[in-house]
Amino acid sequence: MSAVVLGETNITPFLSTGGEPSAMSFEEDDRVVLNDKHSEFDGQVGTVTQKMETMFGSATYTVSFEDGQEAGVPADALEAASEDEGTDDAGADE
Repeated sequence: MSAVVLGETNITPFLSTGGEPSAMSFEEDDRVVLNDKHSEFDGQVGTVTQKMETMFGSATYTVSFEDGQEAGVPADALEAASEDEGTDDAGADE
């Protein structure tokens, strides 16, 4: 069976990142920054509370924030939080 060719590009870019670097993978308890302009938590630091593998081999995450959580977040909408990000309120509960 041969690959379906659309002009100069085969169908593979529709099923992958199209040559872009692959997104970073995260594990539970990792501190991350959410980058999703449509989310109320955009730009906030949160903690990965669940990692769900999809049937296509990618992962989505549930991330908890101080004021709630966001589920079904793709890895490309997350970046690792630096050590000092989100620490300005770290002792607020004490």
